[in-house]
Amino acid sequence: MAEEKKIRVGITHGDTNGIGYEVILKTLSLPEFTDLCTPVLYGSTKVATYHRKALDMPGLNFNVLQDASGVKDGVNNFIDVVPEEVKVELGQESKAAGEAAFKALERAVADLKDGKIDVLVTAPINKNSIQSEEFSFPGHTEYLEQSAGDGSKSLMILYNDRVKVALVTTHLPITQVPQYITKEAILEKLEIFNHSLKQDFALERPRIAVLGLNPHSGDGGLLGKEEQEIIMPAIEEANDKKILCFGPYAADGFFGSGQYDKFDGVLAMYHDQGLAPFKTIAMETGVNYTAGLPFVRTSPDHGTGYDIAGKGMADDTSFREAIYSAIDIFRNRAIYSEITSNPLRRQYVNKGSDNVVLDLTKVEDEDTH
Repeated sequence: MAEEKKIRVGITHGDTNGIGYEVILKTLSLPEFTDLCTPVLYGSTKVATYHRKALDMPGLNFNVLQDASGVKDGVNNFIDVVPEEVKVELGQESKAAGEAAFKALERAVADLKDGKIDVLVTAPINKNSIQSEEFSFPGHTEYLEQSAGDGSKSLMILYNDRVKVALVTTHLPITQVPQYITKEAILEKLEIFNHSLKQDFALERPRIAVLGLNPHSGDGGLLGKEEQEIIMPAIEEANDKKILCFGPYAADGFFGSGQYDKFDGVLAMYHDQGLAPFKTIAMETGVNYTAGLPFVRTSPDHGTGYDIAGKGMADDTSFREAIYSAIDIFRNRAIYSEITSNPLRRQYVNKGSDNVVLDLTKVEDEDTH
């Protein structure tokens, strides 16, 4: 029996002045990782060496390449996309670090589109220093949607084994949030979320809680009318489309009382409404997942960690969980695609404790004879 091909996990090094290399090197130092998947790191070998020495970590062997066509299973692979000297200034924001982060991301996305890697895991970037003529986006999510989404709409989901939180709006100034809270936007995110819970997380009939926008979910219109005029109509229309969603719930009471445990997913209206409680609940185990796109991309749920960069204090748990999650979602998608591609191909009829299989491909139609 032929050995199953390992999933090729593309990893971008993120901001070179942050904790990206620390969590990557700690993760890839685990011997079981190359048994689980084929890591393909996009970055700078010189910067990686700098961080390894600064952290006083033992050496780590890589298959160093210029192109992903030479990737080997069973070893750590390194695509050196930043061959020139990059000045590392630990804990500092710099344009050089932003440029190095973008070069790694750009190459990894190109290889993902070409099928040279199977999934993408991104280390944290600095959203300000990475800005350039090539990258003018609030973050990874928006860049990936435009550069590789093939017209699909993305959805940011942060999750761990206790809760999954998705966002209607992502990286927006709080003053702009209300104008983007529309019935159409909420309905679109609910449809993507519902499909992702089925396809990516293998949930057959997911239940989604929808949060309100205003304090106390508007208090019947006293503190805002968005709940009555926008959010509730979106929920009703989603229910008509067989999406099991409920609400709107006041965010503080919803999380404070632990109601999130009763649902498979939570749709928040804006970034901090959902992510502040999520990160309190998730601690180091949270994963950021970009749903809705034709490929799998995850990242840890933390930032560049400038304050602890180079000190050996970074916890790599979230980064490891991001890799595990990318692999699981990739496999779940393959299974979902298989079982939904031709749902009439096989039918199973329960008879007591035995299963009788009726293969519809072998049933002759009397009208054809």
